[in-house]
Amino acid sequence: MIIGTAGHIDHGKTALLTALTGQGGDRRREERERGITIDLGYQYAVLERDAAPTGFIDVPGHERFIHNMLAGAQGIDLVLLVVAADDGVMPQTREHLAIVELLGIPQLLVVISKSDRVTPARVREVQGQVARLLATGPYGAARQIAVSSVTGAGIDTLLKTLVMIQREVRQQRDGGGFRLGIDRAFSIAGAGVVVTGTALAGRVQIGDHLLLGAEGRPVRVRGLHAQNQTVDTAHAGQRVALNLAGERVAVEQIHRGDWLVPDWLHAPTRRVDIDLYVLASETRPFEHFSPVHVHLGTQDVTARVALLEGPSVAPGERMFAQLLLNGPVQAVRGDRLVLRDQSAQRTLGGGKVLDPFGPSRQRRGAPRLAQLQVLDSALSLEGALPLLLTNNGQGLDPRRLERQFNRLRDTWRLPPGVRVVATRQGPLLFNEHRWQSLKTALLAHLERFHELEADQMGPDRDRLRRFAALPLERPAFISLVDELLAEGAVAASGPWLHLPGHQPQLNAQDDALWQSLRPLLAEGAFDPPWVRDLAAATGRTDADVRLLLRKLARLGHVHQVVRDLFYSDEALRQMAAMLRQLSTDGGEITVVAFRDRVGVGRKRSIQVLEFFDRIGVTRRLGEHRRLRPANPLAQDG
Repeated sequence: MIIGTAGHIDHGKTALLTALTGQGGDRRREERERGITIDLGYQYAVLERDAAPTGFIDVPGHERFIHNMLAGAQGIDLVLLVVAADDGVMPQTREHLAIVELLGIPQLLVVISKSDRVTPARVREVQGQVARLLATGPYGAARQIAVSSVTGAGIDTLLKTLVMIQREVRQQRDGGGFRLGIDRAFSIAGAGVVVTGTALAGRVQIGDHLLLGAEGRPVRVRGLHAQNQTVDTAHAGQRVALNLAGERVAVEQIHRGDWLVPDWLHAPTRRVDIDLYVLASETRPFEHFSPVHVHLGTQDVTARVALLEGPSVAPGERMFAQLLLNGPVQAVRGDRLVLRDQSAQRTLGGGKVLDPFGPSRQRRGAPRLAQLQVLDSALSLEGALPLLLTNNGQGLDPRRLERQFNRLRDTWRLPPGVRVVATRQGPLLFNEHRWQSLKTALLAHLERFHELEADQMGPDRDRLRRFAALPLERPAFISLVDELLAEGAVAASGPWLHLPGHQPQLNAQDDALWQSLRPLLAEGAFDPPWVRDLAAATGRTDADVRLLLRKLARLGHVHQVVRDLFYSDEALRQMAAMLRQLSTDGGEITVVAFRDRVGVGRKRSIQVLEFFDRIGVTRRLGEHRRLRPANPLAQDG
């Protein structure tokens, strides 16, 4: 169990832990000189025979060191809210309590300290103040114990209460990937780099390979302490110290706020969607795009808050919001965070992480807000997945869900109605009904394309994607098309996609022009007229003729060898037959031999041969060419 302190400065938090553990606090010289706790302190004590050591985290109470208090408050099972009997409830009592509530710490126990300095009536008066302070929050039933760290009064009662709570504390889940927010880093002679923190999830053992910080520097766990004892394995809910080994890993490179996670969980992010709560003690509404300090784990990062459901949030109210962070953070669904103002002088509120990978577009749309409602519920991944997919047409990446929920995919049980779609960039999850409706919609769009462009065989994949404008990224769209092709619902002629049985047809105007051009191309045979000559012969513009010939090229009636030079399909096939004959005679085809066989100039012969190279009929080898037997035009018949 991890126990932390909270409370106003000089209310006896450090002295209380000394009385409980027998170990002195405030070990830093500047702390002893000033008589206050500045940074986090850590102590361990065995509260019950044969029990594991209990970890204690001593936090500073001064308002200037709230950021240090926040770094130590993550992962605590029980907080001791210390209120001095002589002072009573003070400003940092209220702020620390607000932070404890925002972080969702499971249990709170009130300790009325310095009871030896006041009368019993004063103790009862302060207990009444505390009761009123707690009445409206989650700790309204918290027990209060009066103690004196000087005389020892009440300490035994407090210890017995802690032992009882420790027996009742539910063991934290150690499933998922190991997560450690680093709060200290130092070097030990002969051992090297050591980092400490409270394990928030998973398990770790000696020999594990982890990634360190936003850069993801690879490290190996060389040694391990949990609750101040040498161990081989540690788990969530323990204070952990890890001796790290890694290439060029130095203590100067490691900072409070860095994370240690396995490689599959490493996913730094700068957009985090949260359930935002503004403290009721605030005097004015929280405005859209306000600058804040975000305390998440042991991190302190500045950010802007984009409100997703309105321009402001009233004190005591909640709203979905997106954090636009100025630095990368590591987060999973359910993480608690605290927001402080731009100057880091006042706690504004906090929230719960819903999605660590918030979208940059359509973040305020109804489907997205419906997804956030699901993520804000207590549903498990399996329970939430069908509802998330109902409000998602683009598919969900299971690798992203692994990081969002901190659960490897091999531990999932996919519920009925969830479809796994393989794409070239990895699998995506879809609602089965949604996937089938996308296929139906695509077929309808393809049919409409045929109606609008009756003279075309069909679009290629990218043109169809633009035309259909389905809400799919390209990998998922290609998989959708491939599935329709495999089912026979869509056919392909080369790169062109079309409905089975579709045959392109020219409109009356284009067909009339084609009937005028066809004999001119046939007459030209292996040396057809250029577009400008065809336009002059038919009395049409160059643009009209060029546009029609390009349509005819897509239909396979003509072939564009170079710009504005088109051959009829019959002439091209005849020249391909000549290539086959030349290949049979000598194996290798030369420009001179082809020129003599076709009866056109060298320049035109080279243009035609380069066209055959492009479409895969021939392969150029220096000054010679060879047929590619796999190409249909290179084969007899």
